[in-house]
Amino acid sequence: MIAKLTGLLDDTGPDWAIIDVNGVGYLVHCSARTLDHLGIRGDRVVVHTEMQVSETDQRLIGFASAAERNWFRLLTAVQGVGSKVALAILSALTTEELQRACAGGDSAMVARANGVGPKLASRIVNELKDKAGGLPVAPGMPGIASAAPAGSASADAVSALQNLGFKPAVAAVAVGKAVDELGEDAALGDLMRVALKLASG
Repeated sequence: MIAKLTGLLDDTGPDWAIIDVNGVGYLVHCSARTLDHLGIRGDRVVVHTEMQVSETDQRLIGFASAAERNWFRLLTAVQGVGSKVALAILSALTTEELQRACAGGDSAMVARANGVGPKLASRIVNELKDKAGGLPVAPGMPGIASAAPAGSASADAVSALQNLGFKPAVAAVAVGKAVDELGEDAALGDLMRVALKLASG
């Protein structure tokens, strides 16, 4: 499984790029945002990838960040969302905007993407609403800690709250507010005490 490519940008098209890795050119399908991020021909680039194999096709999808790849995986798990639609959504919205739209139930925002009608947008938002809180969090979302590094007290607290039965979005918001209140260096026990109170409402 190819998970990442590091090489030179050899060529680009409307929705693809060729990455030259030691003389081998990989054709990678990308969102418009990823293509913008890659820069110009000859630039050294790092692309996170997802391999998609079907009976009739085999393609490599490329992403500027692991966060974008995570959202691609979530989107394509929704019925009716193939790789083309997922890339159209990731071209229209940043991962932060997509996270805000799903967490806030804003299907109109998702429907801005090409080929996404109101029905599909609303299915995407409904299915991903809870999962949106389980991903590393978008910066600037009120009351939520910015991406909790794995192994940190805040990440452990989110995980502990989920084990207690709280939904990922609720756990992430509660821990984010607890971090705001207690500071970045708060101990896990203190975070849990405050976050549990907040999550329980």
